[in-house]
Amino acid sequence: MIQEHPITPPPELFKQWEDDILNERDNVDHVLDCAWRNGFQAGADQELLACVNYLKHGAGWEEEDVTEFYNYRRPKLLSLKEQALDALQRAEEGWRPIPDDCDTIRRALEQLND
Repeated sequence: MIQEHPITPPPELFKQWEDDILNERDNVDHVLDCAWRNGFQAGADQELLACVNYLKHGAGWEEEDVTEFYNYRRPKLLSLKEQALDALQRAEEGWRPIPDDCDTIRRALEQLND
């Protein structure tokens, strides 16, 4: 008997992959790479939500502890401004800027109005 695994990417993600394959016939490697990365992310997100539900309902964790746990496992991405400020702070602390740092600061500055 074949059983569906409890952690599977959602149907809309499969549909997106199918559409990508139809639109990108000449670039299947790119489509497979996206499916690979997004599939892992979808599975990891489902697993995290299952853990959060258990901690909240099965282990009796307080809401703020569950929220802290979730935020620790899925930190908010830094804005371009925050990334540039971090790069600048590292430079001020004596770290030698790497090309990516310079590019981040440049992109943040280019977004400013003259």
